[in-house]
Amino acid sequence: MTANDDYRSLMEQQHFLDEIEQGIRFANREIIHKYVPELSRDNILALAVAVGKLRARYLEAAFRLGMDGRSPKRTVIKELAQLRLMYEEARNAFDALLDAIQKGYVNVQDFAVEKKLP
Repeated sequence: MTANDDYRSLMEQQHFLDEIEQGIRFANREIIHKYVPELSRDNILALAVAVGKLRARYLEAAFRLGMDGRSPKRTVIKELAQLRLMYEEARNAFDALLDAIQKGYVNVQDFAVEKKLP
């Protein structure tokens, strides 16, 4: 194989990967839009606030541990674990939303920019 063949093979591979990425983007947009039709700055921030509240509840419970000088009871640890799970799931969902926005899988209304003619 020559350098020219290597370059051509690399370009074909890149073209193939670009087509796959475009197909994935199209499929994700179609599927996600059926479940999440409208996103706006307000509802994204509302989700961020909900995640923050769950984080606060989890941290509050963590800081209550041992405040009375005794070892925490099993029920307190179970509650802490449940609060952690709730927070982590919500945070993961928010991260997935941000990833979908970054990859162009969803539109955010506030970012729609009209093209102005000169």
